[in-house]
Amino acid sequence: MLQFLRIQNLALLDRTELEFGAGFTAVTGETGAGKSVLLGALSLLAGNRADKTIIRQGAESCEVEGVLFFTGAALARVNAHLEQLDLPICEDGTLVLRRTLSQTKAPRLQINGALATLGALQLLGETWVDFHGPGEPQKLFQEKHQREMLDAFGKLENNVVKFNADYQTWRTGLREAEELAGGGRLSPDEIEFTRLQIARIEELDPTTDNIAVLERDFNRQSKSQELAELATQLESGLVGEDGLAAKFPPLVRSARKLAELDPAAAPLAQRLEHAIVELQDVGGDFVRLGAELEFDEGTAQTLQERMSKWLELQRRYGADPVVVRAKRDELARKIAVQADIEGTLAKLAAESAAREKSLRREATKLRAARAEAALVLEKKAAKLLKGLGFKQAGLEIVVRPVAELREHGDSQVEILFAPNPGQAALPLSKIASSGETARVMLALKAVLAEADATPLLVFDEVDANVGGEIGAAVGLELAALGKRHQVLCVTHLPQVAARAARHFVVEKHQTAKATSIALHELQADDKARVDELARMLGDRSAKSAQQHAKALLAAE
Repeated sequence: MLQFLRIQNLALLDRTELEFGAGFTAVTGETGAGKSVLLGALSLLAGNRADKTIIRQGAESCEVEGVLFFTGAALARVNAHLEQLDLPICEDGTLVLRRTLSQTKAPRLQINGALATLGALQLLGETWVDFHGPGEPQKLFQEKHQREMLDAFGKLENNVVKFNADYQTWRTGLREAEELAGGGRLSPDEIEFTRLQIARIEELDPTTDNIAVLERDFNRQSKSQELAELATQLESGLVGEDGLAAKFPPLVRSARKLAELDPAAAPLAQRLEHAIVELQDVGGDFVRLGAELEFDEGTAQTLQERMSKWLELQRRYGADPVVVRAKRDELARKIAVQADIEGTLAKLAAESAAREKSLRREATKLRAARAEAALVLEKKAAKLLKGLGFKQAGLEIVVRPVAELREHGDSQVEILFAPNPGQAALPLSKIASSGETARVMLALKAVLAEADATPLLVFDEVDANVGGEIGAAVGLELAALGKRHQVLCVTHLPQVAARAARHFVVEKHQTAKATSIALHELQADDKARVDELARMLGDRSAKSAQQHAKALLAAE
């Protein structure tokens, strides 16, 4: 749940800090007052892209900070994403997001105080907020969106993901067979060349450890003279005749005498003795290192040849030894296939046929599950549509089989709608007005919200093109949604705003030289809220509008 939001220098807004609560919150204001600035702030925190034009004119940067609180399964999902992103998890269930856009500097994003990427913000955004804008109802015209809504309601997303993975495996097998049948046969020269590449890889044996040793030895050999000189200098300075080790014995004897006179110095004498032992060990290691740096001509030549071969393999296949060995296995399989192309094709055909048979069984089950979910969704949505002004409308969700397998199964989903009795149910795009489509979308979203785990639902003018009693019904439905989710809605309808548990108003202030907006909360029992509803009804100073506003607030 969103608890706190701080906005600074965004669009026409100078600065504001807002506290949010559970349930349904309405945002109102005159046309052009800048109500969408609040949605813009949430959009920034959700990881949506933005450019510098949103920074308030005259300001160097804009910043949005949000504090969200999670419990239970929602908290577990958020923390799982944070751990995946190697970011600090939520302390006491609190997630703190901050995003800054600057005119002259790179954007800065922080999650729980740690710097983060836009991708990380987007991934988290999917877990806590779902936007429903003015263009949302248009998605209902798309078969893909209708199918995805049905899958979400039926909790079939995991089934679809698994089916898609199996489908891609099947398609990959088909492509391999096509490539082999169409141009997979190699000429004798191509076979010989492929075998030569395999031999070169096997000769070098490019494991990660082997390549690390080769590169280390080659670098040593390349700089052997310089390295040997340095090792000799260190050896002489540490354990040579005039080295440090030769100067330590008199010091040790003095330390022992001091310890005899003053027992408190005994630990220091012991440390000095340990130091000379460590010094001698280090000197011996430099002696051995110097010996290892002596490369004879034959060894140097061998290293040069092996490094040349490795560099050639890098140019062909990449610098990762694992990738090079994988390429060797791929080439080996390519040669093996040549021995029996017809047999390989037959094997691939059999595997593809078996996969297709399994896919069709799974597609049939998926289609049946969709049809079952469609009946339940139809019934629940139809009940809501009656409350939204469609007394005898017909809503039908049709799940049709298709012959060709697709990544989502073998079914096509289509929503048919008849707003009035006696009319044939037709696709939404052919019969529904914009207001009707918006109400159908709201009904479906309200039903889907039962299965939706997203804490915050944001609606931007979902009540567009409706009014009167239907507007009141929309308000009641949003309030009902607010019992299961935190709901934020930008609205022009007083019937909707009156049903909100919290009410924010956006006001525009203009002078001859500047324009700004302010955003603040209206308390439930505040006269200012009655005035705002009266303004939305037509005239804040009219007695009838004031009475109507009070009646809206008092309505159950």
